[in-house]
Formats: sequence, structure tokens, C-alpha cells
Amino acid sequence: MKLSGKVAIVTGGSRGIGKAVARIFTEEGADVVITAREDSRLQSTAKQLGVIGFAGDVRREEDVENVVKKTLDKFARIDILVNNAGIFPEVRPLHEISKSEWSEVVDTNLTGQFLFTKAVIPHMMRNGGCVVNVSSDAGLRTFENFEADAYSATKAALIHLTKTWAIEYAKYKIRINCVCPGIVETDMTEPYLRTEADRAMAVAEHPIGRIGRPEDVAKAILYFATEDSSWVTGAILPVDGGISVK
Repeated sequence: MKLSGKVAIVTGGSRGIGKAVARIFTEEGADVVITAREDSRLQSTAKQLGVIGFAGDVRREEDVENVVKKTLDKFARIDILVNNAGIFPEVRPLHEISKSEWSEVVDTNLTGQFLFTKAVIPHMMRNGGCVVNVSSDAGLRTFENFEADAYSATKAALIHLTKTWAIEYAKYKIRINCVCPGIVETDMTEPYLRTEADRAMAVAEHPIGRIGRPEDVAKAILYFATEDSSWVTGAILPVDGGISVK
């Protein structure tokens, strides 16, 4: 029970990687709050996992502050934040992206992480804590024919912010780390894995020989959330079957 007595907030916790994180955190003894925009699926997941679901939109500061307030009202502390919420835009070249499409991705994948981290940091400054950001291999390197510029930009920015925040808050014993998944089988990637040819192409990209599972990423996040990584901050960990080193 490596997280016994700890309180964690997981954004984007109703499905995919966030759901897997909530499950493994609960198994390790944490009190877990998950948050997402869609309340019906959120509450269904919360009931299934035995956690608490507070609906909110990471793009809205008032929603973020409400989730943090409700968590504090319930548990009186916040030890862990997993900034997992994110969206993947429709793939198209830069010159065809509208400003509204760009802004939606930036607001969800970057501003939301800023707002949640900003909201929890003052409460972690008392007793320490940790933040784990979920970026992507797309933030580490470029990929041919990967026309998702706003997504790549936000994920790269989140990597740099991880390092910036790690230095800024180390004196408060707050650790900030980041995982960078490759292709993981989730609702977000399902449209790109529908055919056997698509799946074979995705598998071939990963030297380890398979697509990732949400649990693969969740286990890496668990490491950063526990005392096993008590001397680790500002780390950027690819969890990607080796794709980032090709």
C-alpha cells in the first residue's frame, strides 16, 4: 500500500490512462478524486472504481477551483495531482487549422494543466507533494505525417513546464515529473487503430513490438507518485516501447 493516507486528484479520470491511474492508486491505498467534463461517464467510472468523481472542465478556472475545494472539504489535503486530461485534434496541416481549433487544444492540453497545478500548489507547499504531467512522445520529437501541430506544441510545452516547476517548487518538497506515452490503446487512439493495417503500422513503430496499454503508463505514474521516487524531480520519462529512441 504505497499510497496509504495520500489524497490524489486525477484529471481526465473517467477513461483511458486516467482511469487506469485511478484504479492503481486506489489499489495502493490512496483516496482518489477523478474529474472530467462528462458527468455521467465520470460517475459511472467513480462507482466502478470506488472513488469520488467531481465534474469539471479543466479549461475553466472556476471549475478547477471547485474540484480542488471539494477535494479539500472531503479530505482536508491534496498530496498528488496527475495532469492527465487532454484532447487530440482532427489531423490536418497547419495552414488548414482554424484559430478556434488551435485554442481548444491549447486550453485543454496546456492551460488546464497550468490551472490545476496553480490551484493545488499552495496546499502542497505545507507538507510537500507531487505533480505528474502526462505529455507525449509528440512533445519529445517530430514524426513524419503527424499533422497535429497544436497537440505537439502543447505536449512539448508541458515537458518544459515540468522542468520549470520542478526547480521552482523543489524548496517546498514538491516534486514535478512527466511521462511521455507512445501510442496507447484508448478511446483517443481508437479511430487510428480500426483496421488491421493501421494496427500493424502502429505496432511496427514500437521496437518493443506492441502498442501500449493504459496500465503501462499508470504504473510509471505510480512510481513518480510514491516514495520510491523521493529523490526524483524534473524527470521526463518516455513510456513508449522504445519509439522515442529510434
